[in-house]
Amino acid sequence: MKKVLFIRVMGVLLLVGSSVLLSGCLHPYYSAMEKVGIHKRDIMVDRVEAARDTQAEAQEQFKSALEQFDSVVKLKETDLKKAYDRLNSEYKASEAVADKVSAKIRKVESVADALFDEWEDEITLYHNKELQSASKAQLRKTRSRYSEMLRSMHQAEASMSPVLSIFLDNVLFLKHNLNAQAIGSLQGEFANLEGEIDTLIKKMNTAIESSNRFIAGIRR
Repeated sequence: MKKVLFIRVMGVLLLVGSSVLLSGCLHPYYSAMEKVGIHKRDIMVDRVEAARDTQAEAQEQFKSALEQFDSVVKLKETDLKKAYDRLNSEYKASEAVADKVSAKIRKVESVADALFDEWEDEITLYHNKELQSASKAQLRKTRSRYSEMLRSMHQAEASMSPVLSIFLDNVLFLKHNLNAQAIGSLQGEFANLEGEIDTLIKKMNTAIESSNRFIAGIRR
């Protein structure tokens, strides 16, 4: 699905034109996608899957960062410059994946807004009241599931901030104090970092499970 979608998207970008890119307006993009048979619902599922996969990627990165932090603080004798480089590298990677998670969530929100706006507008076009009522009920149900999923995503997103803050503080402290005393200070911070990452992983799991439920529901 993703490979096919990517190939079709590249072709559609030529149809959208430079004016859309310059204006930053996304609705012409969605309209152009629909002309080649890719509807907002399809794009939404694809973006929710991408956000879910990025959250799983973030989990692994933060686990790796914690392992590196643990390995540094447990060493009795170590090259402090190398210790700093390792931790700083893990911090940068963690920061990058956190930004990636946030970007994927914004993409989900963008297509969801467009999808729900279109759905609301099209409900007014019904002549059959029973079908109109059924469509309204389905919209409410889908919106409710989406809100639950998005809430979980935002909670997982927010849980990354305290982890990055603790990590940055300790990386900077190690950078400015390349001595054994600095390693001792990191040991005291390990429990805090471990607790925050444990919370992050749990919230990521909740968001991933919520995404899977939403995808299963919207594909019915």
